[in-house]
Amino acid sequence: MTQDHFDVLIIGAGLSGIGAAYHLQDKCPGKTYAILEQRDSSGGTWDLFRYPGIRSDSDMHTLGYNFKPWTEQKAIADGPSILNYVRETAAENGIEPHIRYGHKVVRASWDSGEAVWTIEVEVEGERRTLSAAFVHNCSGYYRYDQGYTPDFEGLSDYKGQLIHPQHWPDDLDYEGKKIVVIGSGATAMTLVPAMARTAGHVTMLQRSPTYVVSRPAEDEMANRFRRWFGDRAAYHIIRWRNVLLQRFFFNRARKRPDRVRKALLEAVREELGPDYDIETHFTPTYNPWDQRLCLIPDSDLFEAIRDQKASVVTDQIDQFTQDGLQLASGATLDADIVVTATGLDLQFLGGMEVVVDGRDMIPNNHLNYRGCMVSDVPNLVTVFGYTNASWTLRADLSSEFMCRLVNHMEAEGFVEVRPVAAGVKADEDFLDFSSGYVQRAIDRFPRRSSKAPWVLTQNYVQDIFLIRFGRLDDGALVFRRAHESPVEIASPLVAAE
Repeated sequence: MTQDHFDVLIIGAGLSGIGAAYHLQDKCPGKTYAILEQRDSSGGTWDLFRYPGIRSDSDMHTLGYNFKPWTEQKAIADGPSILNYVRETAAENGIEPHIRYGHKVVRASWDSGEAVWTIEVEVEGERRTLSAAFVHNCSGYYRYDQGYTPDFEGLSDYKGQLIHPQHWPDDLDYEGKKIVVIGSGATAMTLVPAMARTAGHVTMLQRSPTYVVSRPAEDEMANRFRRWFGDRAAYHIIRWRNVLLQRFFFNRARKRPDRVRKALLEAVREELGPDYDIETHFTPTYNPWDQRLCLIPDSDLFEAIRDQKASVVTDQIDQFTQDGLQLASGATLDADIVVTATGLDLQFLGGMEVVVDGRDMIPNNHLNYRGCMVSDVPNLVTVFGYTNASWTLRADLSSEFMCRLVNHMEAEGFVEVRPVAAGVKADEDFLDFSSGYVQRAIDRFPRRSSKAPWVLTQNYVQDIFLIRFGRLDDGALVFRRAHESPVEIASPLVAAE
């Protein structure tokens, strides 16, 4: 007989969801759970994206789980290696049997009287329901079924192939072809050198430049430490080294942006030589870390440019033509294939509808709590990673926090916990990040305050104290036992004046 009620339902079987299942099994033994995955396979991003060169843009000593050492030679790992790591974690810990594939969560309804979530899922075109005392959302932050493509003029006139990296065709033959990759983010900078190995020529067409930094794919110190200290000890040493170095660099970029900008641009100039137009193609108008830096392993993008297998054009698209693109400057780019590496379509909580006691939850009317809960929404923890560091760092912390809540509620006889933002000013957007893909969707996310615990930090060390060790009786979390009256919420948000 199929079980339909669980102590915890985890949404998403990607990097975060598999990690959450491990933490739940480890810290809350005996609790029943299932993982609801809308696709037919696990791995999330690392199974969905299959474009040439797919890899992490974070080192695996911080993108990896805090409980499972990364032991491969390359710290900047390719997608298949990361996918294997995720699935190996599920297999080693008996997580795979708990995954229900083809279950797309469309609606979650909370009933305070029963203290239960009713989860509506689409399975093979039919609606089914499950229930749970607690929901842990690990569905990521973007739509899996579509990416973002601007409404380019003349697109219907183009006779070549148009591809978004999120839906890469398995049989694409681009050998000897002229390719234009639209975009200047991590995806574009991964695609260009990978495709340039066999393509006729690859042009990266960008509207504006991005800061780029090269780093060796293999971390020699990490590999040496594994030989000296063993996998687990070496992993944690390098993990903390990388966390602290990243934090140092981020702080320096905030305090001395001109110096960091100069250092980044000098490094690019050393790669491409004094005659290359760094000012036009690699000098952004914003300060470092106002948007995410692009990491390239072993200077592969620079090598492709030096070998004239790839080039960068900084211009705007006027329109598509039959043979390629007409640019605002009047120049044209012929292309057999155009790849629109133009970004993701962001969404909150996997885009599911959330209803609390008959009231629709509109995310932008609510406040973020400790980076992993939402004001007035009971018994729900969600994962949202860092913009300036690896996603998994906060994913692990959020899952640990979920386990703390579950255990505390069981020990004290509580059936409900919700953050209540009484009189708190919502004075900041969810993310302070100028990237276009964030700004397009910022009103789909909760807001935040400048004061704890309603903050969303980009500081892993600070979050350890806020999430892992922060007190549960902080005046914001309201716990309730079954016989007690539900919390009455007069207003879900007090807006900033």
